[in-house]
Amino acid sequence: MSTVTTSDTPDAATLSTANTTHAVQADQANHAAAAATRALEARYGAPWSAPLPAWNATLDALLAHRSVRNYTSQPLPEGTLETLIAAAQSASTSSNLQTWSVVAIEDPERKARLAKLAADQSQIREAPLFLVWLADLNRLEAAAGRSGASAEGLHYLETLFVGVIDAALAAQNAVVALESLGMNAVYIGAIRNQPEQVAAELGLPPRVLPVFGLCVGYADASRPAQVKPRLPQPVVLHREQYDAPSQQHGIAQYDDVMGAFQSSQGLSAAGWTSRSLARWRSRESLHGRDRLRDALHALGFELR
Repeated sequence: MSTVTTSDTPDAATLSTANTTHAVQADQANHAAAAATRALEARYGAPWSAPLPAWNATLDALLAHRSVRNYTSQPLPEGTLETLIAAAQSASTSSNLQTWSVVAIEDPERKARLAKLAADQSQIREAPLFLVWLADLNRLEAAAGRSGASAEGLHYLETLFVGVIDAALAAQNAVVALESLGMNAVYIGAIRNQPEQVAAELGLPPRVLPVFGLCVGYADASRPAQVKPRLPQPVVLHREQYDAPSQQHGIAQYDDVMGAFQSSQGLSAAGWTSRSLARWRSRESLHGRDRLRDALHALGFELR
């Protein structure tokens, strides 16, 4: 009686399949590394030399962020707003207090009025959706009133900080979500130029502050926006302790990078330092925000 034995040695077909799989995996890894390098170099406007971690689509999307100020008239799909708010509400919030709210504006006439209050920025009128993000302490105060509880802590500067931070975290989550859906956005800080008038337009109750606006829509491909380089990491990343002297070299490099970027956009090559200092050169350069403390008091914030 004969015995049939099997060999553990893979046959030619198995070896060929394994080699093909390895080749495909290597090609995918090389492609991901190249994509990561391109994304990082675009973000910093300079060669990238640090080791690359594992890369994925989330990192691609985050590094590809750009502020878009020109929009098409294409309407947003049904359910978009609710999806963005779900993403926003998934952001971290201090002690689950959720001290933020948002007003969604689609009415063209209201958008036009808000645009006038925010340095007449055309993108507010142009985008199909405009969101005004709010630091909202009124909700907790109303809850305290209904339950007969004290809400003294709401009147301190710290609590307003909590509301502003909560609003910012929520809004950025919404931006990440909308960009993943093929839309674009730009923040509108000028909503704070005339906060009392904005509050009146939106019917805000006391102790609710409009923190910033957000235009949402589809980018106009005929007027594309580019990824704007950021400060080199050694300028903003400090290890163990703050290191001010080390920033000078990085800032000088960044002035050159931003000068080149500005030239590529048809702007004067002023660099980052010059433009940034001009932004804060005088009280007038704040465009009305120099009186924010008075506006906060008018909106019901005691700021103890």
